[in-house]
Amino acid sequence: MKDQGRSPRKRTGGRRRPNHKKKKHELGREPTETQVGDQKLKVVDSRGNTQKVRAVTTDVASVADGAETVEATIENVVENPSNPNYARRNIITKGAIVETSEGEARVTSRPGQDGQVNAVLVE
Repeated sequence: MKDQGRSPRKRTGGRRRPNHKKKKHELGREPTETQVGDQKLKVVDSRGNTQKVRAVTTDVASVADGAETVEATIENVVENPSNPNYARRNIITKGAIVETSEGEARVTSRPGQDGQVNAVLVE
């Protein structure tokens, strides 16, 4: 499947001009910036006969501590390496470090894509 198309530059450094605009199935959507709050999900149709569940807001995380997994409450976002503004605005993305009732945890799932927050405790 074609994501963003090929590079606009050739190996020699010359420029390639696009031979067509993006087709309907190649277009992206606005990112779902999942925030901390009462759980609110949104179902979006995706390609094929499938659906994606997007977490608009959530306050529950499945936190893994070695062998066992515990349901924890998310209090706030401590750090978000993808965007420093996301930490200030309490936006959860993959890789974000969140403060939970079990301690600080790193998010390993993509809540804007699959509607749930899975995380691993940070030592």
